[in-house]
Amino acid sequence: SVILLYWQINTETVTLSLQRQMMENLIIAKARQDALQRKMEERRLRLQEEANRRFAASGTVTPEEQELRIMYASILEYEQDHDWPKLWKARLKKNPNDISQVSGLVSSLLSHPEHPVVKLLKKLQYRIYDRLYPLVSCCPAPSSPVLMKSSLSAHSLQSESHGFPQPTTAQSWVGLTRSLSTSLSPYHDHNANREEGPLSGTPTLDTEDSFEDLEQFINLFDMSPRSNPRLEMESYILDLEDCALKEHLSGIVKDIHNAIDQLSSLCLLSFECLNTAVAKDQCVASLEEAFFPPLWSPLLALFRKVHRGRELSFETSVKLFRNATPSELGVASKLFPKETPVHRGYPYESAVVELRLICKELCPQRKLDCIVRTLRLICACAEEYSSLQEPDAPPRTAAIGADDLLPILSYVALHTEQPQLVSECAALEEFIHEGYLIGEEGYCLTSLQSALTYVESLHSGGVLQQQSATFT
Repeated sequence: SVILLYWQINTETVTLSLQRQMMENLIIAKARQDALQRKMEERRLRLQEEANRRFAASGTVTPEEQELRIMYASILEYEQDHDWPKLWKARLKKNPNDISQVSGLVSSLLSHPEHPVVKLLKKLQYRIYDRLYPLVSCCPAPSSPVLMKSSLSAHSLQSESHGFPQPTTAQSWVGLTRSLSTSLSPYHDHNANREEGPLSGTPTLDTEDSFEDLEQFINLFDMSPRSNPRLEMESYILDLEDCALKEHLSGIVKDIHNAIDQLSSLCLLSFECLNTAVAKDQCVASLEEAFFPPLWSPLLALFRKVHRGRELSFETSVKLFRNATPSELGVASKLFPKETPVHRGYPYESAVVELRLICKELCPQRKLDCIVRTLRLICACAEEYSSLQEPDAPPRTAAIGADDLLPILSYVALHTEQPQLVSECAALEEFIHEGYLIGEEGYCLTSLQSALTYVESLHSGGVLQQQSATFT
C-alpha cells in the first residue's frame, strides 16, 4: 500500500508538471503569434503609407514623394548615359523565373557607385550611423549630430571631472534630475529655451515648476531611514537612461525599415521586371547584404546596452553551470553518449561551434541561416546518439521532438559562453523578413530565444541553484 501511495503521488506530480508545461507553451505560442501579427500589421501600414505618399491623388506632393521623383529622374538620366541597365533588363525579361539573376543584378548595381540607388544607400547608411554613434561611443564628437546630449551613469555623477557639480541640496538634485530627463529625451531640442545658471552646464530651475519638482523629489525619497538617497537617485537616473535608450532604439529600427523599403521601392521603379513576390524578396535580401555590414557593430552595441541586464543573467548562469552535463539540463539519456571519447570533445560540440559563428556574421539573413544550421546539426547529433544506444530500434522519422529540443538547445547555448547571443536574437527578431517568422527560420529563432531565456533563469532556479557548487 505504501508503494502504491508513493506511485500515485508521483503520477499526480508528473501530471501537474506536464499541465503546467503545456500552459507555459500555450502562453509562449500566443505571445509569439501576437508579435507576428503586430509586426505584419506594422509592415502593412508602413508600406501603405509609402504607397499613399508616392501615388497620392491630391495635387499636394510630400517631400518624400518629391525626393523619390527626383531620384527616379536621376535614374532615367543615368540610364541614358549607360548601357548596362538595359542589358540587365533584357536578361531578366528573357529569364523571369531565374532568381539568381536578381542577385546578380543587385550585385552589379552596387558595383557602380555613381548610380542613384547606390548614392541613396550611402546616404541612408550615414544617416543611421549619425544616430547610432553618439549612443554607443563613450565620448561623442561635438561636431556630430548628437541626439542624446549626455548619457550619465552612476559613476559619472560621482566624478567632478565631467563638469557636473555635486548636489548637496534637494533643489540641486531636482535640477540635475530634470536636466538629465530632458537631455535623454530623443525628441528634445537642446538648443531651444536653454538657460545657464551661475555654474557652467548647470540648468536654471523654472520658478513655476520648482514646487512641483520638489514635491516629486520628496515623494521619491519618502523611505525608511536606512535607505540611501544617493543610491536611489542613481538607480532613478539609470532607469531614465534605459527608457531613453529604448526610445532611441525603437526610432532607429523604424528608420532602418523605412530605409530598406525606400531602397527596394527605388529598385522596383528602376527595374520593373522585379515586380514579383519572389523577385522582391530576393531584391530586399540582396540590399540587406549591402546595407547592414557597415552598421551592424554599432547597432548591436546599442542592442547590448538595452539588453545588458539579460546578458548579465546569461553570463552568471554560464559561470555557474558551464560544466553541467546534458542530463543535468534535462536532456533525455538516449540523446547523448554516456561516454564521449577524448578526441570527440563533448556532446553536440559541432552545434556549439556553429552557433558561435553567428557573432561573426554582419547580416541578419546570414545569422538566421547560422541558427538554422545549428538546429539541423543538433538533430543530426541526436539521431547519431540515439542510434548508438538503440542499434536494434526500428527507423523513425525523427529522433527528437519539440519537447526534447529545448533542453538540448539550452545545453548548446550554455556552452557557447557568449552572452551577446541574447542581443543578437533580439536584433534578428526586429530585422528578419516577416515571411520567415512562420517557416523553418522563424521556428528555429523562436526555439533559440526560448533556450536563451531558460539559460538566463538557471542561476535563480531552485534545484539547479543547489547543484551549482558541484558544477563549478
